[in-house]
Amino acid sequence: MTCCHFPGLEEVFDRKLASRELEKYRKKGPDKTTRLLVDAIQATGIKDLKLLDIGGGIGVIQNELLKAGLSHATEVEGSSAYLAAAKEEAERQSHSNKISLLQGDFVDLAKEISATDIVTLDKVICCYPDMESMVRLSAERAGKIYAVIYPLDRWWVRLGFRIQNLLFRLKKNPFRFYVHPTQSIEALIRKSGLKRKFYCKLFMWHVAVYQR
Repeated sequence: MTCCHFPGLEEVFDRKLASRELEKYRKKGPDKTTRLLVDAIQATGIKDLKLLDIGGGIGVIQNELLKAGLSHATEVEGSSAYLAAAKEEAERQSHSNKISLLQGDFVDLAKEISATDIVTLDKVICCYPDMESMVRLSAERAGKIYAVIYPLDRWWVRLGFRIQNLLFRLKKNPFRFYVHPTQSIEALIRKSGLKRKFYCKLFMWHVAVYQR
């Protein structure tokens, strides 16, 4: 992807990392945070609903929800390596006819993407500098469910991200991670008319599901 919002993304989320995540998913299923999110979404009732999975990576959320009765999923992903892995996994799980894959920056593509039943962002907000546009535009497209995982605004998380960003600088990679203010994220979601129905706080992450 060449969008200005994501310089260096292809080097961070490359084929090697995508292959490693795909192998881990096939052996162990979703990781703890993603499993919490998926289970909370399923608890709302998802049969025959449609999903927009922003920054969906190798396709874990969409495949898990399709197995649980979802009718269709659209993934918007910036990394070509991750998108290729998502296509491979969809084929392996016989979900190819139920998944649409789009490469690009969701904020840039938002005008072309219609509202749908469920919108998910699993560790995506922390990869995006313009948090306000990402949250506002994605929340507006959630007809029923809006589900997110994003970092705690705590010193140890900020420190960890600073160290990682320093490593990026040393490698001359312009990609950065961000810890956006929790209150600002929540205010934008509430402003879109969504109310929180599930919440779990882990060591590094907020896991939350909202309903309209």
